[in-house]
Amino acid sequence: IFPFVSVNQILLLLLVLTVCAILYNKVHQGPSALKNETTDLESPEEMEEEIPVVICAAAGRMGATVAAISSIYSNTEANVLFYIVGLKTTIPHIRKWIENSKLKEIKFKVVEFNPMVLKGKIRQDASRPELLQPLNFVRFYLPLLIQKHEKVIYLDDDVIVQGDIQELYDTKLAPGHAAAFSDDCDLPSTHEMVRSVGMQNTYMGFLDYRKQAIRDLGISPSTCSFNPGVIVANMTEWKHQRITKQLEKWMQRNVEENLYSSALGGGVATSPMLIVFHGKYSSINPMWHIRHLGWSPDARYSEQFLQEAKLLHWNGRYKPWDYPSVHTDLWENWFIPDPSGKFKLSRPDS
Repeated sequence: IFPFVSVNQILLLLLVLTVCAILYNKVHQGPSALKNETTDLESPEEMEEEIPVVICAAAGRMGATVAAISSIYSNTEANVLFYIVGLKTTIPHIRKWIENSKLKEIKFKVVEFNPMVLKGKIRQDASRPELLQPLNFVRFYLPLLIQKHEKVIYLDDDVIVQGDIQELYDTKLAPGHAAAFSDDCDLPSTHEMVRSVGMQNTYMGFLDYRKQAIRDLGISPSTCSFNPGVIVANMTEWKHQRITKQLEKWMQRNVEENLYSSALGGGVATSPMLIVFHGKYSSINPMWHIRHLGWSPDARYSEQFLQEAKLLHWNGRYKPWDYPSVHTDLWENWFIPDPSGKFKLSRPDS
């Protein structure tokens, strides 16, 4: 009987040793594997999700483009890839500006926009000719300019980003929506500004409801408009719904029938988007698009409100690189002087 017990004891001892060895390996090797895994996730920058940001560089406004890029780059750790869209004549200037300033560290691609795609689609309008500049319509052609990304941010050049652009990129788009915008009625704090300077924030301000084609849309003129100066877009849905073709259709109809004009709400690029995206867009967090800073040289927001804002937009005639304008200090924080000296700020003492 003693040998039998002794064999059992030996087997039990071996079993205990085996279990101890397994536990020892788990405890001591586990953290090492976890560490490697973490290193793999964090080490190569290529593994991070790229955030594509599309912004235009127009002649006479390149200081705006530079300030916007500077503000985005300085306020995020995200892997941002800037698509800087320009015309053939302006591209060398913006490239040189970036490469000869502290922005030389950014990741960017320069994309040439061919204005011939707009031939026959823009109705000449003398009231605000600056709105007819070709680059104003770049947002219509995002999938043609940006090939490899599922999700894209488009920004007007007259913005400053004070938050982390990753937050804006993480905006959720509802199924079937090709884009997210900011409603013009979304923030009570902007309502007083809208009233004080006589801005339009409904479809009535952008479309001519005397025209049958507009009435046939069945959209109430009191419907709140949205601002396409900040867009988070889903490229798959955009292509699937043929958004660019729809926008072009309304541009051509406007040439023929004068359905909207810059004399109304101030946007020949806004009006076709209001038609095409009516009832089919998601919303951007209101603090990610504080607007109307360029609508009056006198009307101002409170400093506290502006400090809390994630993105500021000087939409309107009074731009922060010109004079007169408001809250220029917030914009100048991010401005980088032109190494070539071609672009200069307009100031009362200059």
